[in-house]
Amino acid sequence: MKKLKANSQYESILSPLERDVLCVIWPNKTMKVREIYSILGPKRKVALSSIAVILDRLHEKGVVDRKVETGRGGIRYLYFPKQNEAQFEVSVIEKAVDSLIDKFGPTAVSYFNDRFSKRRGG
Repeated sequence: MKKLKANSQYESILSPLERDVLCVIWPNKTMKVREIYSILGPKRKVALSSIAVILDRLHEKGVVDRKVETGRGGIRYLYFPKQNEAQFEVSVIEKAVDSLIDKFGPTAVSYFNDRFSKRRGG
């Protein structure tokens, strides 16, 4: 199972299990809860219901989407990521920057301008 680039970089928005679920679902695109559980369950020692709850939370956060599939035994969800890992990283950065600008206004904008002009050598 692939680990996210730096586990701590998503700490403020994702739990460790949410990160692991995303690491499984990103390369596989569309998965059932049981499929994710079969990969993560033995490694993480978590219940199938825990994976289902995590996927529901990721759906509420807008990180994954789901569609209903009807089969023997009733309905089940197929989960898929709304963004690939690179797009997710960009959205996390955008939200963080927007939050700083909302809180600190022109001071934050001025800081970013100064910081980035120093990085460019200007």
